[in-house]
Amino acid sequence: MTDGRGCLACRPGGAYALVNVTKDTLLAGRLVVAGRFWRRMVGLLGSRELPAGTGLLLTPCSAVHTMFMRYAIDVLFLAEDFSVLKAVAGLKPWRTAVCRGAAMVVELPPGTVAQTGTGAGDKLALRLEACRD
Repeated sequence: MTDGRGCLACRPGGAYALVNVTKDTLLAGRLVVAGRFWRRMVGLLGSRELPAGTGLLLTPCSAVHTMFMRYAIDVLFLAEDFSVLKAVAGLKPWRTAVCRGAAMVVELPPGTVAQTGTGAGDKLALRLEACRD
């Protein structure tokens, strides 16, 4: 596992696993990285749900909205070192969430934050098993 942003370029748009190192829990077995402008802009718009075990990492990002979405999401705001700055559970449609100083945001299925006990101060990491740098 690694927690740096350096390997994100190895598989742009690819999927990773996201773990909470502090709590030793899996947050998403399939985390898609949205590092390009258009991918971040589209985000989850148009999707009917965010299936359990999946997530979307928006980088760089410090604010999200759920305009035009049909379902709630859990949101984690992360620092450059993948530490959680703020956790928002169950962000409903037509809402916004902001965290000053955040470098990236993880969008997860509703209930993930509560089920894993993830909160501010926790350290996360990407599992990059297929990445060879």
